[in-house]
Amino acid sequence: MKKIIAMALSLIVILGLLAGCSNNTPTDPATDPAAALNLVKPGKLIMSTNAEFPPYENTDDNGNFIGIDIEIAQAIANKLGLELVIDDMDFDAALLAVQNNKSDIVMAGVSVTDDRLLVMDFSESYATGIQVVIVKEGSNVTMDNLGEKMIGTQRGTTGYIYASASPEDDGYGEDHVIAYDNGMSAVQALMNNQVDCVIIDKAPAMEFVKNNPGLTILEGNWVEESYAIGVDKGNTSLLEAINKALAELIADGTVQNIINKHIKAN
Repeated sequence: MKKIIAMALSLIVILGLLAGCSNNTPTDPATDPAAALNLVKPGKLIMSTNAEFPPYENTDDNGNFIGIDIEIAQAIANKLGLELVIDDMDFDAALLAVQNNKSDIVMAGVSVTDDRLLVMDFSESYATGIQVVIVKEGSNVTMDNLGEKMIGTQRGTTGYIYASASPEDDGYGEDHVIAYDNGMSAVQALMNNQVDCVIIDKAPAMEFVKNNPGLTILEGNWVEESYAIGVDKGNTSLLEAINKALAELIADGTVQNIINKHIKAN
């Protein structure tokens, strides 16, 4: 009797193990490449962004996310067989999210800097960012006297970082720069005479000037940078997959078509 019970128990254990194996067999990366990626949530590509940076990312009248970064991220997600999830937040928070494993990637017109390279890794560049200076029409602000003026920027951006650096580091000093939560707030401060000018990327600058009569962009570029996709430091598998997908999208013209769609030639 004891022998029969023991055999029955052994059979139950074996069947349980077999059932467990059949239900929990890891997905084979060879047949499902997404399974090999180090993601916050399986099957999802979570993108942190600051959707107040047109035409790279913003929302339409229905609250849908639109823009260059949004479409490129969606194209990459499609290549990787993942569902794109967009998490909108302040720019600083978007950068921190990818470092704290709250998001897989950050795309928000992010430029590669030495300081950012210490805490995250970046894809190959997919666009060139040109920063310009917005002023009121008739203003006496010039590229040569910015250090004598009060400058508005978006908090956490390279515009803020470079402008607020000390004069010894080719900046104007923190006393000459006010950081705002987003570009629109900085532009509003300019219109309210709280700052003399705004330093921001050219593409959103053109949108702000178009939608706010009385503003203009100074001739010349303040600085030129490259935009890239940020991932958590050391997440090699995801970075390599993104670079591969991005290279294919650049080669077949998808990235340029997306940029041309949102930024019309002058």
